[in-house]
Amino acid sequence: MRFHNTLTKKKEEFEPLHPGKVGMYVCGPTVYDYAHIGNLRAYVFSDTIRRLLEHDGYEVRLIKNITDVGHLTEDDLAQGDSGEDKIERRAAVEKKSPEEIARFYEDAFHHDEDALNIIPAQFFPRATAHIPLMIRMIETLIARGHAYEVNGNVFYDVTSFPNYGKLSGNTLEKLKTGARLEEHPDKRNPWDFALWLHAPKEHLMKWLSPWGEGYPGWHIECSAMSLEYLGDTLDIHTGGEDHIFPHHEAEIAQSEGTTGKPFARFFMHERHIQVDGEKMSKSKGNFYTLADITAKGFSPMDLRLLYLSAHYGSQMNFTWDSLSQASKNRKTFFSLYERLSENKETTGSDSTIEPRKAFLEAMRDDLNTPLALSALLGFAKKINATIDAGETFDAHAALGFLDEAFRLFGLRFETKIVSDDVQRLIARREEARKAKDFVLSDKLRDEIAALGVSVKDSVSVKDLPAGFTARKKMGA
Repeated sequence: MRFHNTLTKKKEEFEPLHPGKVGMYVCGPTVYDYAHIGNLRAYVFSDTIRRLLEHDGYEVRLIKNITDVGHLTEDDLAQGDSGEDKIERRAAVEKKSPEEIARFYEDAFHHDEDALNIIPAQFFPRATAHIPLMIRMIETLIARGHAYEVNGNVFYDVTSFPNYGKLSGNTLEKLKTGARLEEHPDKRNPWDFALWLHAPKEHLMKWLSPWGEGYPGWHIECSAMSLEYLGDTLDIHTGGEDHIFPHHEAEIAQSEGTTGKPFARFFMHERHIQVDGEKMSKSKGNFYTLADITAKGFSPMDLRLLYLSAHYGSQMNFTWDSLSQASKNRKTFFSLYERLSENKETTGSDSTIEPRKAFLEAMRDDLNTPLALSALLGFAKKINATIDAGETFDAHAALGFLDEAFRLFGLRFETKIVSDDVQRLIARREEARKAKDFVLSDKLRDEIAALGVSVKDSVSVKDLPAGFTARKKMGA
């Protein structure tokens, strides 16, 4: 099994630190809005890695954090000390508390993951439940000369970490010759980033610390929680390409500055999504969520299969036509599954040997899902032609290969394909649930049930422990 490692800029054989066990950290959502299709691609990507590892016999411990404080509107500028807290800003707009905002959108995130058949992480630690842990880590960084405090603000001194920039290539030399950063009166260097920020009186989310009332920076949160749940060195750390700098670069500096050990052995990042060849944005009207996809009558499995049609390391262009093609492919696979389920003959030749080999080789070669998909489509075409010609073959083996491919691709299937009319009813019911129109929601559920389809709603997370949401491990 080989993966492209962002850290080394090359494809490498994957071997975990501890034989048979993989510690994997996924940068989870900042819960102030619904996840868009670009966010969801990153979570399907990490889920596909996990499925492949578990298929090949590894025990995977996957942690996916919930960022419910400290992610500022200008955190992409590297300093992490500018802008408003995204959750507080949304709370002001919706006239709710930050806690209400965070729990609502956290629940919506879990609902989207369930719909996309993403296997839940073992733990979803919340940043707000791990503030003492972050404070202790910051104290360690100060004691080791990597951080300093001024006026209640604590910053990481990037000049204290010689390897700063090894992931992104944004070394201090390049930063010094690049765009000029706005000077901060409390910082030694303009490139230093915030670990802890002094909270003004009006700030809603704040905690007592050795440096006064304040709140953590976004970067320190993931370092603290990954170390807590996975130890000093991760096997795999994933995220979107926008996480490479500054977020993951800062995580390396903080974590290695604390432990003196390598932070992660493999960094893997998926590329951004464009929509009709343009950057996705609300102002352009091309900003889509999973609800937008299902409202058009598509299944979440159509979107998942569309993600898999492009390599994670390449930029993907979303179009409704490409989603329609993904839907046709899904229906091809599910129709074939139905045909095979009706005929489990074990006589005749095994037609799965070569396509299964091609499929698994593609998956193990840096998760080449487009090539694996091509092998699966070729197999489906051949088997359908064999059935149409009335020829004998090992249907049991063919059904087994489809089962295996569906598990690796994360495709949730039913013995009966849900009709377009039922999909539209499901989409209407989802909109009714979001609008809290439960009378209409119940009515639509009964209509769907009358058509022979049961609908299972996601479970609310509001009553689970405050520290994290532990989700039951589920398969395909």
